[in-house]
Amino acid sequence: MSEAPRALLVMDQATLDVQFGQRQLRRLRELTELADPIWTPELDTPSARRRLRESEVLVTSWGCPPLTAERLADAPRLRAVFHCAGTVRPFVTDEVWRRGIVVTSAADANAIPVAEFTLAAIIFAGKKAPFLAQDARTHRDDWSYVTRRGELSNRGRTVGVVGFSRVGRRVVERLRDLEMDVLVSDPYAAAAEVSAAGGRLVPLAELLRGCDVLTLHVPSLPETRHLIGAAELALLRDGTTVINTARGAVLDTAAIERECASGRLDAILDVTDPEPLPAGSVLYELPNVMITPHIAGSLGSETWRMSDSALDELERHLSGRPLLTAVTPDEFTVSA
Repeated sequence: MSEAPRALLVMDQATLDVQFGQRQLRRLRELTELADPIWTPELDTPSARRRLRESEVLVTSWGCPPLTAERLADAPRLRAVFHCAGTVRPFVTDEVWRRGIVVTSAADANAIPVAEFTLAAIIFAGKKAPFLAQDARTHRDDWSYVTRRGELSNRGRTVGVVGFSRVGRRVVERLRDLEMDVLVSDPYAAAAEVSAAGGRLVPLAELLRGCDVLTLHVPSLPETRHLIGAAELALLRDGTTVINTARGAVLDTAAIERECASGRLDAILDVTDPEPLPAGSVLYELPNVMITPHIAGSLGSETWRMSDSALDELERHLSGRPLLTAVTPDEFTVSA
């Protein structure tokens, strides 16, 4: 390994404290020569610009400012960016690609807790658990109402997975051990790969007509905005539960609100559009809707998995080994 590169962490103090324990910081110091101070949440102050000019490596996380041409002009030595979170869309610009700067992402690591959360939501949806829990508060002395909720089981149910993404693939693989049928819709997926994971690739309309639970795992792109709108929701069977742990804009908020208000569909929403929803949104009040405050992704000690991933990639980069989580310009255009 050559001389340790100069590195700067681009994140605020709170993020640093959450994502970097003593073990991660010790490893980072072993791999690099850290700037002083080691972190900055912004790149335009005199101190940040000085440290940026000296840096060959940036270790970034949530809230990293866009790496514009003007900012990169202050970073003549910059060779690589190792991101300790999922999407790099908020800060990677065309100038990054033009300069040939290496970019990696911890999206694979972040996909793990999202898939775990989604699996739990799917199983709970089969039993209508989030909604029956609310009923239990008002039917404390008589639980016979449970039998009026219709079929409450997971065996033999059909799950529709929209998007064979990092998260979508993991959800399909985890469902393989359950007695459920899994349909997948994704224009970029190969039928053989979906089959190997435990699902069956079908057109979106067929998936919507055939599923008991619909779960969304596509990136937020112009072409995926309101991918699931009024027309798509109308294809779902009565009683279907819609789960969104992807991006709020993928699901038409007004359309799902209408369907849930009518009682025809249920929903478990970890993301919304806008986020958070307005305080007066009907979705907060509906007994067949569960809203969680964007908690499916990495939190607490789960974030160490992402910083470890970034540090693994940094070590591979410094030793000349192939990177496992590099983001390419082509992938950037279609990924989250």
